[in-house]
Amino acid sequence: MSQEIRVPTLGESVTEATIGQWFKKVGDQVKTDEPIVELETDKVTIEVPAPSDGVLEAISAEVGETVEVGALIGAIGASDENAAPAQSDDDQDNDDNAETSEASMADENKSSGDAEIIELLVPSSGESVVEADVGEWFKSVGDSVDADEAVVELETDKAAMDVPAPQAGKIVEIVAQTGETVEVGAVLAKIAVGEGAASAPAQSSAPKEESKSEKPSDSGDMPPAPSAQKMMKEKGVDAGDVEGSGKRGQILKEDVMSAVSNLGAKQESAPKKAAASAPREDGEGEERVKMTRLRQTIARRLKDAQNTAAMLTTFNEVDMKPVMDLRKSYKELFEKKHGVKLGFMGFFTKAVCHALKEIPAVNAEIDGTDIVYKNYAHIGVAVGTEKGLVVPVVRDADQMSIAEIEQEIGRLGVAARDGDLSMADMQGGTFTISNGGVYGSLMSTPILNAPQSGILGMHKIQERPVVVNGEIVIKPMMYLALSYDHRIVDGKEAVTFLVRLKESLEDPQRLVLDL
Repeated sequence: MSQEIRVPTLGESVTEATIGQWFKKVGDQVKTDEPIVELETDKVTIEVPAPSDGVLEAISAEVGETVEVGALIGAIGASDENAAPAQSDDDQDNDDNAETSEASMADENKSSGDAEIIELLVPSSGESVVEADVGEWFKSVGDSVDADEAVVELETDKAAMDVPAPQAGKIVEIVAQTGETVEVGAVLAKIAVGEGAASAPAQSSAPKEESKSEKPSDSGDMPPAPSAQKMMKEKGVDAGDVEGSGKRGQILKEDVMSAVSNLGAKQESAPKKAAASAPREDGEGEERVKMTRLRQTIARRLKDAQNTAAMLTTFNEVDMKPVMDLRKSYKELFEKKHGVKLGFMGFFTKAVCHALKEIPAVNAEIDGTDIVYKNYAHIGVAVGTEKGLVVPVVRDADQMSIAEIEQEIGRLGVAARDGDLSMADMQGGTFTISNGGVYGSLMSTPILNAPQSGILGMHKIQERPVVVNGEIVIKPMMYLALSYDHRIVDGKEAVTFLVRLKESLEDPQRLVLDL
């Protein structure tokens, strides 16, 4: 009886997919859970595994076709029943070889000591995170690892995080390759631990070498990825000139880019005049890189905020000299007592908390037809990392001193750069502060961090001429920008919020006296 292959459920908002490539041909033997076909959606590329052992007897959807969730795309038939009892000599030899190999492996493990094989699993990253993309492997098969040493990087739609080794040992197999999508609890790698770990055999090295040697077109099992095929066509690169690093020796886009780079280095000595005279073809000189899950989430959330909120921005400016003078006077004593440097963010966060108490609408959010007012201030602090923008949250900032705020911001900043932020660190914010001034921004209109109703944009401190008591003087000035949801916050409230912020920063004693 045939086993149907259907398009699996791909997510709440995904209703269809495109056939990327078939890893098997009609008549090929398949094993349970072995990838058969690749599907591409507007969110992710996934591999559909075989539901059972057997023979691929039909392909109902060809490469490039668009299919809906639940559509029939192929069928698997049972293997020849006579094939099992009447194995060919080759099959018997293979079985004998497999048994011999297993026996020798067991003997090798026995002789190598009491090495125990443990699995490195995808950790749970929060209730809403069910899968991740495998990023960079920091270790290779055969490498030794220490307990808690980072082994591989995972990218979720919330953040990038490092997965540490649970125990010291040696990596003997890497199960999930870079770029693969894995679910929580899936096996990433296998690690040999114990006294015999150092001499434990690297199980994945031989198959990997074998898959690379079988990569050429005569095997036909793993054609280049669609993105790699497109780039090879655009760049005029032959598959024989590219060494695949993907699963089962598949050529990935990164492999083509590397090959193109190598070819370009060899051609540097060629006359530039001929290159300059040739017109560029469409797509030449472009580079297409798949967005990380974090970047996709950032893009989606920011666009959702624009589409949902009635967003408006109001501006003001603040004289930073009083705060700068205060920092200069007490920064050494502050750092000595509290173990953290006195920065601007502590003053701004405290000033924001004071302003939010007076203008609670800026700290509220819309839930359906209700407005939810928050009697606490969880202040999100936007931090730029190599992977993208993340917003860790200083919880109950209104209950903290400036020193406590600086300590918490310091901790969150280090965790963000190291990829150690937890889900709890980034959830529950009621208002956000974004400091574009550290990058030199003079003025901007920040986008709301939904479902919040307000975000403050800090900018570069720049000396400018201002009029004070009828005289022109030079002051270190900073532009402030408040983007707010006009559905909740009126213009008067937004302007008042910035005025209160300006008053607190230009007269820091107000923060101490709670005025």
